[in-house]
Amino acid sequence: MNSTTPESAAPEQPSSKIAIFGALAANLAIAIVKFVASYFTGSSAMLSEGIHSLVDTINEWLLLLGLSRSQRPADARRPFGYGRELYFWAFVVSVCIFGIGGGVSLYEGVEHLRHPEPLSDPTWNYWVLGIAFLLDGGSFLLARRTFNAQRRGVGFWRAFHSSKDPGTFVVLFEDAADLLGLSVAFLGVYLSHTLNIPALDGVASLGIGVILLIVAGLLLRETKSLLMGEPAEADVLQHVTEVVREDKAVVAAEEPLSSYLGPEELLVVVRVRFQPEQSAQEVAAAVVRVQAAVQQKLPHIKHVFIQPME
Repeated sequence: MNSTTPESAAPEQPSSKIAIFGALAANLAIAIVKFVASYFTGSSAMLSEGIHSLVDTINEWLLLLGLSRSQRPADARRPFGYGRELYFWAFVVSVCIFGIGGGVSLYEGVEHLRHPEPLSDPTWNYWVLGIAFLLDGGSFLLARRTFNAQRRGVGFWRAFHSSKDPGTFVVLFEDAADLLGLSVAFLGVYLSHTLNIPALDGVASLGIGVILLIVAGLLLRETKSLLMGEPAEADVLQHVTEVVREDKAVVAAEEPLSSYLGPEELLVVVRVRFQPEQSAQEVAAAVVRVQAAVQQKLPHIKHVFIQPME
């Protein structure tokens, strides 16, 4: 026996949408400015940063696509809804950061080391890097504020590993990689021009590539785990068990099985032993009561399955 949300009801919207839009606008503007600066200065590090920002822009669009598609209500083809589409597109974003962002930056760095070219006037680069740092910094602060609101005092890495909303932590890590990449690009441009060693610009590009590979590796691991299905937190499952056992018809309840179908969508299965003197009709009524009690006290549990034990 089970209980689910109505098929016509769309899942709740994750709180990450504003952070994604902010990052999209910032990265699009930054990518354009970086490519213009790279064209006029010939900086390999600046070209890598432009590619990095362009990939981030595409990634934000993919996250919005996943967010939009995950909001579709359940239907006959997907009776549990489309919530995991967000997890799929977040995984694709992580692959893009790894393959396109990191890979292309490493390639550009190697090419510049093989064929170093002196920079022309670096003033362009400094202006672009300053503007980009301000825009990326603003986007990072917005993403961090959203993430901090979700983690509610829990340690950063624990909150990252337990988060079910990739839209928030993907943007946060992207923006952090942006700020680190900009710092590396600044050092590359400055040292290359000051010391008259063009190869240092290529070294900076390699550094940016390594940063992207590390960030992508972290995101790939987390988004893969979400895509495969993660259980609810121990305190949530304990709360479910307590609610189930409160019903007068329940004798015992096993530890619930659970899986997140989206950031705000949880499926729970509970095996329950009812009073032996209960008739079939009374058991059915008890199941309905238990399901209603669980969903009333834990609204993010969208699907409750109660399995009576013999």
